Amino acid sequence: MAGEESVAEAFLREPRRYTSHQVAEMAGVPVYRARRFWRALGFANVADDAVEFTDSDVEALRTLLGMVSDGLYDEEHMLLIARSLGRATARLAESQAELGAEELDQAGVPLAERPRAWRRRAERVVPDLTGLLVYAWRRQLAAAAGRLAVQDLSAVRVTVGFADLVGFTRLSRQITETELAALVDRFEGRSADIVTSYGGRVVKTLGDSVLFVADKSHVAADIGLRLVETHAKGRGMPELRVGLAAGPVVWRMGDVFGTTVNLASRLTALALPGTILADPQAAEELEDNRAFQLRAVDRLSVRGLGELVPFTVTRA
Repeated sequence: MAGEESVAEAFLREPRRYTSHQVAEMAGVPVYRARRFWRALGFANVADDAVEFTDSDVEALRTLLGMVSDGLYDEEHMLLIARSLGRATARLAESQAELGAEELDQAGVPLAERPRAWRRRAERVVPDLTGLLVYAWRRQLAAAAGRLAVQDLSAVRVTVGFADLVGFTRLSRQITETELAALVDRFEGRSADIVTSYGGRVVKTLGDSVLFVADKSHVAADIGLRLVETHAKGRGMPELRVGLAAGPVVWRMGDVFGTTVNLASRLTALALPGTILADPQAAEELEDNRAFQLRAVDRLSVRGLGELVPFTVTRA
């Protein structure tokens, strides 16, 4: 629609003037290769005759191809980088657009006036958000590169924590959508603050749960306890339960995989509300730490992982 087109142009900040074939020709590659990168960035293919692309699209494709031709990355790794950029920025853009829409709602802007309001908003926020995005990414990249520069990727060992709100599905049927959104915002915001403040790293949030990692088990245990304690004080917030597991993980595209991650998730499902359940490896690393008290529970059968004796973790 015309309104949507004008809003998109305002955020792109430049006119769309090229077809996909023209972009590929200007970058010096076949169109199928250009489309591979376009899809990796999270964008759908467009019709051959659709004038959809800008000068920035041409420059972005040239940059991606240039990093391959310069030998910085092979093409498959460059596609992985494009995918990670696409996933991260898509989520970021969705959240920022939602917040912008909420601002217009609260200001009482009628639907008929929304396109014009969005265009004005684009002129004011895009330059600042662009600078903040680059700043935050550069700081995060510096921290990640610093860690990985001295780490053997084939033997990454961390403590994985999985925190889950108890009874969230049932609660979500009992409150309004606005109340549900506010609850999720509080949970994710507080959880991220606690994890990062006390030395962990948030891997991802899933509305009613958060997956985090720490280099040491005592750091993960402290974070888990603080999560339980903080959310217990929140009005209307369901109780939290946490699973901890220590061991090797596989890092890929900013996510973690492997048996250790699966074990932390399974232990969370088995934990009682308001408690932390740790696997034997994490418990062993905590047993000499006087800040924590460990208590073995009955042997449990963990789906897909066999039987083990986990430990509850409390403050000493």
